Amino acid sequence: MADIAGLLFPFFGLIFIGYLAARITKQPAEAMGWLNTFIIYAALPALFFKLVAKTPVDQLARMDFVGLSLVATYSIFTLLFVIGYVVRRNGLAESTIQSFAGSYGNIGYMGPGLALLALGEKAAVPVALIVCLENAMHFITAPALMAVAGGDKRSPLKLAGDVTRKVLTHPFILSVIAGFLAAVAAWQPPQPVQQLVDYLAQSAAPCALFAMGVTLALRPLRRVPVEISYIVPAKLILHPLLAYLILSSVGSFDPVWISTAVLLAALPTATNVFVIGQQYQVWQERASATILISTVFSVFTVSLVLYFIRSMNV
Repeated sequence: MADIAGLLFPFFGLIFIGYLAARITKQPAEAMGWLNTFIIYAALPALFFKLVAKTPVDQLARMDFVGLSLVATYSIFTLLFVIGYVVRRNGLAESTIQSFAGSYGNIGYMGPGLALLALGEKAAVPVALIVCLENAMHFITAPALMAVAGGDKRSPLKLAGDVTRKVLTHPFILSVIAGFLAAVAAWQPPQPVQQLVDYLAQSAAPCALFAMGVTLALRPLRRVPVEISYIVPAKLILHPLLAYLILSSVGSFDPVWISTAVLLAALPTATNVFVIGQQYQVWQERASATILISTVFSVFTVSLVLYFIRSMNV
């Protein structure tokens, strides 16, 4: 267990440093804009391109793996939606944000660095596939349900066009497509270009985790919603457990791929859930509280998941 604590210390340490820096310096939220731009448009795309470009093409076509991972994610989403909408009789928009809070993990900021460090280079492809295709699915699901709820006033045609454009032009998606084409063509970038890609890729995890800590500090905990009592356990415990059961029972996947999916499923609620809530003016403050609380508790639950993964792969 000591080696797992040592593995997680830099990750949660960077989050804590970002949190502490924000609390001490008291910079405005707008100061984060360029750092987030760098992470989303340069650092993480460079990392995904680098990982995918070096991968055998046949591994990049494992849509069965991504499909089953999405089944696990959206099973949790559906369960929480039923609890919110049917049992607790919340509105459609509010139930949607709650469902994302329990199923949309911080796979973009925390996933790549943690999975590669814990599981090695063999985790590169499943990480890239899950991050890109799950995010694409979330980009489709959120506006579609908000349109049904009446929170999105765009016409169906404009909504479909905007969602399609957002998915196809997202930096993560474009970088994976570019990496796939490079892998198919067996193209090696010139040394100066490769060095630039390496620099950007190496900065992805530290910058993303620091930014996550700053973001948590800028959204202080004012209210603990009662929904957290079942949303956080669903995200941190039920989601990785379901991912393991589905992927180990159906199909024949490399144990490292299964472990990668389980680890990504165990990550705390994504900061994007707050962004979605803010965009539609629904459940914003409580989404922020869910992100903070799930991140704090994930220090313990992710440690247990890593211990399980290490035991499973021995």
